[in-house]
Amino acid sequence: MSAFTKTALSAALVAGAMATALSSVTISSNAEAASDSKEKCFGIALAGKNDCAAGPGTTCAGTSKVDYQGNSWKLVPAGTCETMEIDGARKGSLAALTRDIPS
Repeated sequence: MSAFTKTALSAALVAGAMATALSSVTISSNAEAASDSKEKCFGIALAGKNDCAAGPGTTCAGTSKVDYQGNSWKLVPAGTCETMEIDGARKGSLAALTRDIPS
């Protein structure tokens, strides 16, 4: 293999590595932007349909015990949580609620 071929091959490998690294940064930035456009909304999830945090005795996603359990949440588009109406004229909340907590 000639010196020119080795240099060209090395340059191609370096360029490929740089492209991979730069695309990873772009993907991370896009993921962060997507998560920034969402917010946790407590008290709107149906039983077993929460995204996470369903209070003591539960583990995470899908562990809420009752509909609209106040200490479980779902991710919703930012700015929409507190306007979401559910049964009984109740609304979503940006903070955990003490309503509808199973005993």
